[in-house]
Amino acid sequence: MTQQDTDHEDPLVLQDLRRFLANKQQDPPSLFDTSAMAVPVAAISALLGVVERSQAETMMGLQDDLKQAADCMIQNHPQVIAVRSGCELFLRYSTRTFLELPNFSECKKQILERGERFQMISLAARDRIAKAAADFIPAGATVLTTGWSRVVAAILREAKHPFDLLVCEGRPDASGAKAAACYARESNIPVKVILDSAVAYYMEKVDLVLVGAEGVLENGGVVNKLGTATMAMCAKANGKPFYVAAESYKFARLYPLHQSDVPVNHQTVQCVDTTTMQTISWDEKITAENPSSDFTPAKYISLLFTDLGVLTPSAVSDELIRLYQ
Repeated sequence: MTQQDTDHEDPLVLQDLRRFLANKQQDPPSLFDTSAMAVPVAAISALLGVVERSQAETMMGLQDDLKQAADCMIQNHPQVIAVRSGCELFLRYSTRTFLELPNFSECKKQILERGERFQMISLAARDRIAKAAADFIPAGATVLTTGWSRVVAAILREAKHPFDLLVCEGRPDASGAKAAACYARESNIPVKVILDSAVAYYMEKVDLVLVGAEGVLENGGVVNKLGTATMAMCAKANGKPFYVAAESYKFARLYPLHQSDVPVNHQTVQCVDTTTMQTISWDEKITAENPSSDFTPAKYISLLFTDLGVLTPSAVSDELIRLYQ
């Protein structure tokens, strides 16, 4: 069966994914919006819609519908790894349910019920992470972060002692600057925005680095906002702890060895002189490209704060085995 709305060009599963990600968004968006769905959870919610609409009469037919829908989302959403991790978890879970319940109608019912419960548990993951990680921020610390991360925001809000926050601006989409505006508007955290290129300059003044993740990979490394890997290397060189906060539904079965092994979205960008707000023009032979994310190897990561507990990078593979067994 094709999950296609005849009145729209995009498949229904893509429409659902965008709707779940847009639902209940505040204006302006808030880092502290507890109802906002992470991309993997939105992908799982979209797959539940596929189960509900499917006209398949066999488990194999339903699995085919789910696989086609998952492939469609992975190919058409910019956060490839986040969508992939949610889809793989759901597909593995559905396969296990098929094996446990040979009756097709009962199996389909169980998939929907358990999927809805998973949605509720996943939305609470940030709170569990925040409670586990807050004690790692000492009184008077200077914390460096980058990007737009609700789980990082939850940790910072949960911190027991006053601290200062440095946020990288996050070009080209200014995600860090937008996050800083949110911190200033909705919290009492003293915040300063720094240039992405100033990470090495400020690192000696930092006590710890805390970032989120688009995906946590089998080798204990992470994929996150472009510039995260540079930040991790600078932290390592300066002897500063580098912490990653990520929900377990972002764990993905990928084992990259190089940056090029990680699927990321590439954008063509304009270069702007931000002192004059003038766009730089150049010869047509020159192109400007910006990968959306980069890969930070495990050797640069001190600890990962997850809803499964505080993990070392080497423990990630064990947790992935438990998730997908």
